[in-house]
Amino acid sequence: MPDQPKENIFLFVPNLIGYGRIILALVAFYYMPYDPIIGSICYIISGMLDAVDGYAARALNQSSRVGAMLDQLTDRVGTCGLLMVLCMLYPRWAILFQISTALDITSHWIHFYSSTSLLKSTSHKTVDYGSSILKLYYTSRPLLFFMCLGNETCYTMLYLCYFTPGPYLLPFLEVGLFDLLFFVSLPVAIAKAFCSWLQLKGAMSAIADVDVEERKQLKKKE
Repeated sequence: MPDQPKENIFLFVPNLIGYGRIILALVAFYYMPYDPIIGSICYIISGMLDAVDGYAARALNQSSRVGAMLDQLTDRVGTCGLLMVLCMLYPRWAILFQISTALDITSHWIHFYSSTSLLKSTSHKTVDYGSSILKLYYTSRPLLFFMCLGNETCYTMLYLCYFTPGPYLLPFLEVGLFDLLFFVSLPVAIAKAFCSWLQLKGAMSAIADVDVEERKQLKKKE
C-alpha cells in the first residue's frame, strides 16, 4: 500500500482557530490602553473562541499535543496581557495583579509538565493529584466553563470600570453594569485562584514524589 500523506498538525482546524485567537489578543493588547471598545471586543472574542477550538478538536478528531500546548499558552498569555494593562491602569494594586499572573502561569505550566511529561497522562485534565476539588474542576465541563468565564469577566469588567461604570440599569441603584458584574464575578475569580494554588501544590508534590522514587532506584544500583 502507498504511504499515506503526512498530516500537517499545524493546519488542523482547532489550531487555525488558535492562531486567530493570538491575532485577536495582540490587537486587543494594542488598543487596550486607550480604546476600551476595540480592546475589550477583541479580547472577549479571543476568549470565546477558546470553547470553539476545543469543540472543533473533538468534533473533527483533531486533538493534538500541539493544539493542547497552543491552547494553554494562548490562555495564559491572554490573561497575562490583560493583567499587565491593569497594572498600568491601577498601579496602586499592581502587586495583586502580579501575584495573580505568577500564580496563573506557574500553576498551569507545572501542572501541564507534571501530568503529561512525568505522569504520562494523555491530558492534563485527567490528573487531579487526589484532590476532590480539582477532580470536579476538571471533569465537569459546565463548572470549568463557569469558573473560566467568571475569572475573565472579573478582570475584563475591572478594565472597563477604569473608563466607565457602564449603563445604570436600575435607577435606584447607583451602580453601573460593569461595576456590578465585577463584584458578582470577583468571588469566582478568587475561587479559581484557589484552584490554581491546589494545582500548583499538587503538581509540586507529584514532581517531588518522582524525585524520591528516582533516588531510590539510583541507590539500589549502587
